[in-house]
Amino acid sequence: MNKLKWGILGAARVNERLLPAIIEAPNSQLVAIASRRAGAAKATLEKYAPCHQNVSCYDDMEALVNDKNVEAIYCPMANEEHAVWALKAINAGKHVLIEKPMALTLKDIEAIEAAATENNVKVMEGFMYRFHPQHKRLQEIVESGLIGDVLSVRASYSFLMKPARMYRINRSMRDGGGAMWDIGPYAIHSLRCCFGLEPVSVIAHAKLNELGADVVTSGVLDFGQDAEGRARFGHFDISFERSRKSEYEIVGTKGWVKCHAAWVFQNDVPVISWALEDGKSAEERFAPSNHFTLEIEHFGDCVLNNKAPHLTFTDAKANCKAIEAVLQSVTSGKKVDIPA
Repeated sequence: MNKLKWGILGAARVNERLLPAIIEAPNSQLVAIASRRAGAAKATLEKYAPCHQNVSCYDDMEALVNDKNVEAIYCPMANEEHAVWALKAINAGKHVLIEKPMALTLKDIEAIEAAATENNVKVMEGFMYRFHPQHKRLQEIVESGLIGDVLSVRASYSFLMKPARMYRINRSMRDGGGAMWDIGPYAIHSLRCCFGLEPVSVIAHAKLNELGADVVTSGVLDFGQDAEGRARFGHFDISFERSRKSEYEIVGTKGWVKCHAAWVFQNDVPVISWALEDGKSAEERFAPSNHFTLEIEHFGDCVLNNKAPHLTFTDAKANCKAIEAVLQSVTSGKKVDIPA
C-alpha cells in the first residue's frame, strides 16, 4: 500500500491523539515533527511514540515545511496561527489537515482555498468526530423520517479548565482565545450538520475573563422556518467551567435522537438513543473506534487516490461565518444576521 508521508507542525497537546493515529493509519507514515521550542519535537515523539524510528525532529518550523520528504502536514498550531502556517505549507506544495478552526476569518479561509487550488493540493478542516460511525448512523435515523421533521437541535460541549490548559484563554476572542474558538466549532458544526442547513441569525451571551476570552458561551442559531411555517432553532452551550460533555440531541415532530458523546476515546463504546411519541425507544451501541485514525485514513485516501475530502471549503466557510456572528452578538448584545 502506498503511504502518505506526514509532518506535524507543533508539539501541541492534541498530538497525544493525532500522532499515534498517523502511525496507526495503514495508508500513512509519520516522517517529521517540528516545534519552535528547542527539543520539544523530539520530546513529543518520545512521549507518544517511543518506539517509532526514522522521524526527523526539527526545532525550526520552516525546516519541516521545506522538507522534501514530507507530503502532507498536520497543523495543530494556536488558532490564530492556522492560516499563516497553512498557507506556507500549501505554497510549499504540501497537502494540509488543519485542526479546527481552519482560520479565524472568512477572508483567511478564502485565501487558503485559493492557494490550495493554485498549488493543486488537498486541504481539510480537522473535525475528527465526523468520521466516527455513530454520526453516520444518527444521520440515517434522521433521514429515514423516524423522528419526523427536525425542528430543534441542542449541542452541549464542555470540559473543566485545568492549569495546564490556561493557554486556551490567555488572549481575547478577537485574537483566537476562548471557548468559542476552542470547543465552539464542534457545537456550531453539530447544529449545522443536524439541520443540513445554514443559520440565518444568532443571539448569544458569554462570560468573559479579564483578557476578553470567553469561558462560557450560550446562544441560539435561527435556521429559519420550514415549509409549514414552524420555527427551527439550534441551541448551543459551551463551557470551560463544567465537567466533560460532548453531546447533541435532535428533536423532531415524532420523536428525538441523541448522540451521548461526540468526543470518544479509542476504547469507548459510543451510544446513541432515540424515542418516539408512540412510546417506542431504543439504544444503539457501537464497537470501539478511533475517529482520529479514521480521519487520517480518509485524508490519506483523498490525497493518494485524488478524491475530494468529506469536509469541504464550503463547510469550513459556513462554520466560520456562524462563529464570527456568534462573537459579534456576544460583543454587541444583539441579534446578528448571518450572510448567505
